[in-house]
Amino acid sequence: MVQGVADYRAEGIMLAGAGRAILLQLANPAIGRGVAAHSTFTQRPVNRLKGTLTYVYAITYGNDEQVREVRRRVNRAHVPVRRSADGTSAGYNAFDPELQLWVAATLYDTALTIIEKIHGPLDDKTADAMYQDYARIGTALQLPPGMWPEDRAAFRRYWDGQLSALRAEEEGVRVGRGLLFPRHTALWYRAIMPPARFLTAGLLPAQLRTDYGLAWSDRHQRRYDRSWRVIAVAYPKLPRGIRHWFKDYCLAELEKDLRRNRAANPRQGISA
Repeated sequence: MVQGVADYRAEGIMLAGAGRAILLQLANPAIGRGVAAHSTFTQRPVNRLKGTLTYVYAITYGNDEQVREVRRRVNRAHVPVRRSADGTSAGYNAFDPELQLWVAATLYDTALTIIEKIHGPLDDKTADAMYQDYARIGTALQLPPGMWPEDRAAFRRYWDGQLSALRAEEEGVRVGRGLLFPRHTALWYRAIMPPARFLTAGLLPAQLRTDYGLAWSDRHQRRYDRSWRVIAVAYPKLPRGIRHWFKDYCLAELEKDLRRNRAANPRQGISA
């Protein structure tokens, strides 16, 4: 085992895969439609990313109160994200377990991809433990445990089947390109986007690069491969405090919010 499975999700390098996971999610037509209609993702990308990762970190590392809080936040955000199929839309529902399965699957597959670029292939014991651990991302919400593929082989069949038919539609492409080419965000965010966009393009399946209008060539591929060789050598040498900073920050901010809630609603804090 390279290291404790739970520690993988604390690693800041996982942020390198955030764009891949998001674009894979948006390429699901129902998710793309729902996000385009209801989300301020492109105006507040950092807040959305922080919210998603706070959920992941709390499910992995948090106490019962923190888990309840992030579940409440996600469910509250999902309530308005629904529309029945009609003549102008095929509809969507953020509580659809099939969609939640796809979101959890993109997080798992992206995490595995990044981990193996840094550490190389995982041994079976580590890989199995990590796979089962990631099931909690979906089942903490509305995903029935039985819907998470039974093992890694079953997941690979599910994943390959989904990718073979996955095509980003207009709504998802519009949101995705708004994230990749931001116009109305902080200057620092726009400054980091060229390298982030490059890594994201390299991590995507070729068909989705085309769907999102991301250029790619043999020259891009060579540069991409060199980049990961450098990252794989340099990143593990960083101090743990730096590598885990974002996880610690998100959980600290979550705990601050909970303390404020307890102070404002002391009876609620006692009953919890």
